[in-house]
Amino acid sequence: MSLSVILTIGIILSIAFHFVGVYAGAKKTVWVMIVIMWAGSINIAMSEVKPAGYEDIKKMQGQFADTDQLIAEAGDKVSVYEMLKIKKSYQINNPKK
Repeated sequence: MSLSVILTIGIILSIAFHFVGVYAGAKKTVWVMIVIMWAGSINIAMSEVKPAGYEDIKKMQGQFADTDQLIAEAGDKVSVYEMLKIKKSYQINNPKK
């Protein structure tokens, strides 16, 4: 699933929660919940991967040029989103798995 699909689903859910809040008369509470939900999602996506993720990157490194480029762009600290991009690139190039 691409990031644009995930963002579209998140925006649609946010709008749906907003209308539920308007109907229930709890607009402020719903908006606070939506802000906390988005902040948590962004925090998770930008957090650093666990050590096992770095071992996976070492296994993928050196096999495909575009995957190596993504690994080089990610640098020393790889976020969850960058790890997903690297794994997707590897899976496209190596369809056996």
